[in-house]
Amino acid sequence: MSTFRKSLVLIALAAGALSAQAQGKAEFGGIGRPATPAEVKAWNIDVRPDFQGLPKGSGSVSQGQTIWEGKCASCHGVFGESNEVFQPLVGGTTKDDIKTGHVAALRKSDVERTTLMKLNTVSTLWDFINRAMPWNAPKSLKTDEVYAVTAYLLNLGGIVPDDFVMSDKNIAEVQQRLPNRNGMTTKHDMWPGKELGGTGKPDVQAKACMKDCPVDGKIVSSLPDHARNAHGNLAEQVRLVGETAGADTTKPEGKTLEEERALLAAPTKVAQAAPAAAAAAGQAPMDLLQKNGCVACHSVTSKLVGPAFIDVAKKHAGKAEYLAAKIKSGGSGVWGDIPMPPQTISTEDAAKIANWLAAGAAH
Repeated sequence: MSTFRKSLVLIALAAGALSAQAQGKAEFGGIGRPATPAEVKAWNIDVRPDFQGLPKGSGSVSQGQTIWEGKCASCHGVFGESNEVFQPLVGGTTKDDIKTGHVAALRKSDVERTTLMKLNTVSTLWDFINRAMPWNAPKSLKTDEVYAVTAYLLNLGGIVPDDFVMSDKNIAEVQQRLPNRNGMTTKHDMWPGKELGGTGKPDVQAKACMKDCPVDGKIVSSLPDHARNAHGNLAEQVRLVGETAGADTTKPEGKTLEEERALLAAPTKVAQAAPAAAAAAGQAPMDLLQKNGCVACHSVTSKLVGPAFIDVAKKHAGKAEYLAAKIKSGGSGVWGDIPMPPQTISTEDAAKIANWLAAGAAH
């Protein structure tokens, strides 16, 4: 290519870039710039039911078992049976379900629904593990590890054999063995409507009376007082990824909706004092416990997936250095069979939490 032609190409490319940038600034009030293809690609990680977006890779059931026991079993159980906090992932499906693609147990009203009972696309399982797991370090699994964990979970449900290696090349075949693959219907009017078999009419007609409504309703069902903090204060257990704020269960429950709203609007225990002031007063460093995902498996006063912080404090009183090392390295066998995986926590945060535990876990 001649120097002249190269110059023309470069000028055209530069003009296109400036035009896109100007268009982006105009569209968003002069703020920011259009995302680059690389930036869009980094966010565009969803995997569709037709497996568009699925990255190349593979992972075996045996590899998945190793990863599962180190990073998943603490919340979901070694065999997917989960625990008192999380719903079971495995169970309720049969060999006949795999043949028909319909889970017979879903027709019963007295059966606990597990993930594999309801799952109708492998892509949903793969995508969720890839973007949201493990709980304390989402998106930390490599592509081959996601394949392996998915294969192990499906193996627990008898969907793939023990020696199976799942990959982007055979995942469509696995789809044809899902117990509930034929359990989803699009012939309804919530979504997607007429084009896929629906009538096109809304499910809700909005004919209910919307005038002369009572000022406030009464709460007829609520937690008993002795159960309000059974798993610690829900307001202090906000997950950093996909945040869902819980009610402050340290406060009395309102008798009416208006009272309840007023109680929930009041500052919570966590917000009443700055983290530094709370630490100085010897209170639980909830900001650090939330930041590092500790409250996903531990409560201050009650056993969840792992032991209560006050129980750890009693067992290892004064052992700040030991506790800091244990927080970072993880381990198993001290509090039962469920392992605690190594934590991606800074040395400074681990030391602060360890010092609080070693001093008695005041709260």
